[in-house]
Order: sequence, then structure tokens, then C-alpha cells
Amino acid sequence: MSARILSPSETRRELERIRHQPDTRLGQNFLVDGNIVRKSVRLAAIQSGDVVVEIGPGLGTLTYALLEAGAIVYAIEFDRLLYQHLNDTMASDFPDRLHLSQGDAVKVPLAGIPALYDGDFKIVANLPYAISTPWMAAILAGRLPQRMVLMLQAETASRLMAPHGCKNFSAISILLQSAYLPAESHRVSPNCFHPRPEVGSTLIRMDLRPDPVRLAPESMDLIRGLFRKRRKQIGSLLRSVSPEVAAPFLADLESAGLPPRTRPEAIPLARWHQLDTIVRSTGKPRDGKAM
Repeated sequence: MSARILSPSETRRELERIRHQPDTRLGQNFLVDGNIVRKSVRLAAIQSGDVVVEIGPGLGTLTYALLEAGAIVYAIEFDRLLYQHLNDTMASDFPDRLHLSQGDAVKVPLAGIPALYDGDFKIVANLPYAISTPWMAAILAGRLPQRMVLMLQAETASRLMAPHGCKNFSAISILLQSAYLPAESHRVSPNCFHPRPEVGSTLIRMDLRPDPVRLAPESMDLIRGLFRKRRKQIGSLLRSVSPEVAAPFLADLESAGLPPRTRPEAIPLARWHQLDTIVRSTGKPRDGKAM
């Protein structure tokens, strides 16, 4: 594995050799710390034959580690030059286990896993920070991996894993935690990347719940709208946009000891699932964007 983990200077030389200039707007910060690469593989508990999705493989450092652990890897790279580099240097070494594609991971969130494949799979990725939230929403709308190990901007990771009652608890927290249990998180220094990002990073592991809940799109629209005004009280917010939902939902909150003056961030996950049930039953969901 170590032979494919490039130091910052080696990464810089390799990028110069292929005439590639990292675009930090696309989140092109290449992982150069072998300990973090190994930790990612270890957290994912990769076994020989595991099917793994990787987003943004870059120069292939993590890709190689996954392949060396015996994984079958489906990887999608947005950058044409990096895709071609991987295709020229790595694909021939693993013709049966590395499946590379070039494209937009938000549009192809599972990196080309065959539609007929119905087995378990994992996602392990140093995720380009620019696409983390829309990509996550796309993942949660489709087939769900058994485990995700993701490198994320620290702020994004905090929102994904925040419990209710925390200022970072948000609509994306609800969407993710309805399906996944946040398991582990590790802060990662900017020095572990080239170029060095200006923001902190966090490596997180999330495991699929035994009974994952998928919220209706209409429910998520409503929840996003409520969190855009998170400092307001849930009673006045809901009554102003959806009386049909407000009455039964506020009654449910009251039964759980949560008065109408409660703010959205203080409402636990189970109550948001009840909101979803109410939205589905009313047949009159409201678009949160109108709030």
C-alpha cells in the first residue's frame, strides 16, 4: 500500500508530470497521509470481494489501498485528465476489480454500479467538498450502502452527525440520521492534503440502521423550509405554511412534552418521522421553499 501513497512533494511532481493544476473550487485536495488512508480502509472493514464506491479518486491513493484490501471498486472522477491518468496507470493492473467512469457524481452517485446488482456495498471516499451535500441527498434517494466512510469538510461533518438540541442539527442531519447511525469521527489536519485546504476536515463512519427511514420529498421540502427559520418557534412556523400539518404535528409534540414554542433544532428525530407520516396522510404537503 505504501508504494502508492505519495508524499506532498511526490504528489506535486506527479501533478506537474501530467500537467494538472489542482482546482480547489472542485475540492481537489489530494490525500497524502498514509495513516489516514489506512484508517479509512480500516473503518470501512474492507473484506476481499467487498463492492466499494469511491467518489473523486484523484491520483488513486485511496483507490489502490481499497484494491489491495481485495475490494471491487467502482470509482467516478469528474476531472477528465485525472480520469485518463487513472485509466492509463491503474486500470490495467486491476482489470477485473477496478471500474472507472468519468462524470458528475451528483448525477451518478453510485459511480456506475450495475443496476441489476442487488447485493451489499460500501462507500469510501475523500469526498470533494463542493459536492458533499447534494451528493449525500442523491445517495439517500437511491440504493443505500451498508456503510459509508467519508472525508468531509469539518463543518459539513458536524451538521451531518449533530444530535438534536445542537446548533448544528439541521435538515441534512435529519435526512442522513433517519437512515444511518453516526458511528465514528476523527479530525484530520490540513497538512494531510495537497494543496493544503483552508478549512478543517473530518473522517466519519456511518452504518445503515436496521430499519432505515426514508422521508418523503415533500416532507424534506417542508423540513428544509422550517430550518431556514430555525430561530423561530415551530408552532408559528407551521401554522403559517401548513395548517393541515400543524394541528396534528403540534399535538404530537405536546404529547412528547414539547410545546409550540420549541425551535426546530430541539425536536428529536422520532418526531420528525411523525411529521413525515402526517405529511403523507394529509395529501397536501407544502413546499418549504415558499416559506
